[in-house]
Amino acid sequence: MNVQSVQETARLKVDDADSEMPTIAVSGPWTLAQARLAEDLVETVSLPNAQNVTIELGGVTALDTAGTWLLHRLRAGLEFRGARVELANVEDRFAPLFAEIETHVPRQWKPRRTGISIVAGLEAIGRQAEILWKDAISVVSILGAFGIGLAAALFNPSRLRGTSILANFDRACRGAVPIVALMSFLIGLIIAQQGGFYLRQFGAETFVVDLVGVLVLREMGVLLTAIMVAGRSGSAYTAEIGSMKMREEIDALKVLGLEPVEILVIPRLMALMLALPLLTFIADIAALAGAAVVCWTYMGIPPEAFLQRLHEAVSMEELVVGLAKGPFMALIVGLIACAEGLKVGGSAESLGEKTTTSVVKAIFMVIVVDGLFAIFFSAMGI
Repeated sequence: MNVQSVQETARLKVDDADSEMPTIAVSGPWTLAQARLAEDLVETVSLPNAQNVTIELGGVTALDTAGTWLLHRLRAGLEFRGARVELANVEDRFAPLFAEIETHVPRQWKPRRTGISIVAGLEAIGRQAEILWKDAISVVSILGAFGIGLAAALFNPSRLRGTSILANFDRACRGAVPIVALMSFLIGLIIAQQGGFYLRQFGAETFVVDLVGVLVLREMGVLLTAIMVAGRSGSAYTAEIGSMKMREEIDALKVLGLEPVEILVIPRLMALMLALPLLTFIADIAALAGAAVVCWTYMGIPPEAFLQRLHEAVSMEELVVGLAKGPFMALIVGLIACAEGLKVGGSAESLGEKTTTSVVKAIFMVIVVDGLFAIFFSAMGI
């Protein structure tokens, strides 16, 4: 390559600019190295009266994709103003570039239709049904792997990762005791105050003990605890597993011949199933303590009378019914949290979206399962 070719620059000349049939002579190298100059030359072209424009390319000495895009933009701009544009004297070696650019022109943006359509509504319902079906499959697959892992642990207990289970139990249980106890204390206080306010009108404020005892032990204690665990531990599980998925640590476990479900999911599920019944019991005690405070200060029922009435109103069956729901709700929260974590993509946006989805789905399913348990126990006469 000689010095003259190195110093050669892109050039553009317009002949008969004011006529209806102007000619644009393009010459020199139209390559990436000349893109800044070539773009400035294209921007200077203004042919307001042009009807038929000829772009003369016989003087082009070098051409690459960048230069072809600029020439295509020049041609498209003239055609947009209503002119007919023809490329003349295109060398055979440059023709494939123009043909390739023509096939990769982005489509014109069109706004989505926002009108009401029966077909669009049915399509949206179908898409949501497909998403729900895939979510159900993923949860059931993790549940199956969890069952297989437990069955294998019965024959080989060393496969259970005791250290991991205890570490997750400590985080899910001990770390959640303050917030669970405080929230349950306030809930018991509110239920007792509201119940006593309305029952006092009928002279039956003593029955507020029955109301609080049955409601807290059977329903509210385990339900509120499961919701708080879903927001606290469930979101943490999704974020942890999702972060590992983003950093390809789960793929690394597979490469090492380790099963991610056995290492990441089973310890978390077992820890949560052990922690939730214990947290439920703490929540029951805290809620009853809050109710006792209100009954003493607001309705004049001393703690001794409160405990005596509570003993008469509720039985051990009420407590067992509430505690029996704990492991099942913990299993649901853990399954949803781990399933959403394994679906995280490679972006922070995906991690945030799946974490939010995990909490929402877990809370929804906890409420649904609590309702199913209520129907089942009522049918069984318990």
